[in-house]
Amino acid sequence: MRTARFIGSWVAGLLALTLAVTLFVTWLRFVLSSGTAGPTPLFLWMALGVNLFVWTVIGGVRLGDDGVRALLARRTVPERRGAHATGPGGGRAPSDERALVRQNAVKDVGGSGSAVGTVTVTGGGGAGGGSATGTGTAAEGATGTDQIALAVIIPAHNEEPVIDGAIKSALRLFNRWDIYVVSDSSKDATADIAAETGVNVLELLTNRGKAGAIEAVIQEFDLTENYDGVVILDADTALDEKYVSGARKQLSDPSVAAVAGFVVAEWKPKERTLIGRLISAYRDRLYWLLQYLLRFGQTWRHTSCTFIVPGFASVYRSSVLKQLDINPKGLVIEDFNMTFEVHHRRLGRISMNPNTKAYCQDPFTIRDYVKQVRRWTLGFWQTVRRHGVWPSLFWFALLFYILEVLFVAVMLIIMAGLALFTLLPEVTGDAVLSLGFYATGYDAVTAVLPLTAIAVGLFVPDYVLTCVMATIRRRPSYLIYGLFFLPMRLVDSYLTLRTIPQAWTATSDGRWSSPTRESGSL
Repeated sequence: MRTARFIGSWVAGLLALTLAVTLFVTWLRFVLSSGTAGPTPLFLWMALGVNLFVWTVIGGVRLGDDGVRALLARRTVPERRGAHATGPGGGRAPSDERALVRQNAVKDVGGSGSAVGTVTVTGGGGAGGGSATGTGTAAEGATGTDQIALAVIIPAHNEEPVIDGAIKSALRLFNRWDIYVVSDSSKDATADIAAETGVNVLELLTNRGKAGAIEAVIQEFDLTENYDGVVILDADTALDEKYVSGARKQLSDPSVAAVAGFVVAEWKPKERTLIGRLISAYRDRLYWLLQYLLRFGQTWRHTSCTFIVPGFASVYRSSVLKQLDINPKGLVIEDFNMTFEVHHRRLGRISMNPNTKAYCQDPFTIRDYVKQVRRWTLGFWQTVRRHGVWPSLFWFALLFYILEVLFVAVMLIIMAGLALFTLLPEVTGDAVLSLGFYATGYDAVTAVLPLTAIAVGLFVPDYVLTCVMATIRRRPSYLIYGLFFLPMRLVDSYLTLRTIPQAWTATSDGRWSSPTRESGSL
């Protein structure tokens, strides 16, 4: 059965690749032979983008640079022997004298930050009182990345269906006393489920939002004093088994302020509806393009100008985290702001590498998808408004990214409008052409951009990307879902433009609402 699936996946990948090449050649011939070569660069720009091309080239240079540096490192670094034994999460391995401290349902009374109801469970011969202190900073005299101690924060609000899966994922890589769940005024059993696993739990009675919850748990447990770095995970995130080693390796470079997780959209089609599978497939393509072709080049050691450390799975050096304003007033999300803070305060560079993969659960419904994209785009524009412009490579790259995003969003919507405008006579049997102004406009539009040119010019380049993605993932179902990716891009474009004025007129307390979740998906 496995052999048949393996062969089938490769056959599907080859078919998708063949379709991609065929479509692209056909599209190019159509554009050139129909005498509408003028819009060709525009359609290519709208499908791929200049930024994507430039950063892909830089990413290729980085790939060569990283390869050379890795080769030189293997030749110059002697093999370590007799390294200190460590546990899965950081610091020293637990011993009989190590006390396992569990903060069970620690409550924030009235949002004041005071802790009550602390329950201590001892796990050995050590003293069993006080607050959890974690594994501490790197052991004195120890060497290597294994000694970089990391705390894990999982902020959650009404995440009963998925919180157990997120904690289990973290427990595969970290000791339970290094995991801190903060339940932000949850109305369900989120805090109780977390407490049953034995990890540290902080329960806030006042809804502070994700940023406020992160700030509260860091302060409550003095995490930046007791750990070298802090991992921030969403409650629907599952970590790859190489995540911790990859994060530590990147943090071993003292110039690195934060490590961006490498997001992978979960693909469990049997657990999703048709709409849910469409959203997952669309997001998988988007994540792959943005990370491999854009952010990989932007996080090279000579550039470091990425504008986002995704909050679903990120790592911040403790010394850097102390200097960030994690929870400023008026922002709907925290990750854009924290990234901008790192750049604006010149606290170090952002690092990203495919060796820190983590799997996220994308929205299951169009309603939740629209709400999520609106929050993301609004949070981006709010962060731009808050920090303003300052002379730097970061802002130089960001400016061109913003200009391209705006231009492509506007052009996509205009082209979609023109397509509907020229399609209406076909639908109504040319009835609308009896209107003089409509007939004049129709003749003017079709003289430059006939309906076939708009349809082929917009759809085919976008669909070729889907075929390439279906080849890479060896998922032939993407060829079906890809037929609807262009409408998804139109939704994204509309929300991108719609939230710009809102960023200057609307404020938020950062409080979150829970999307539809599926248990057991992680």
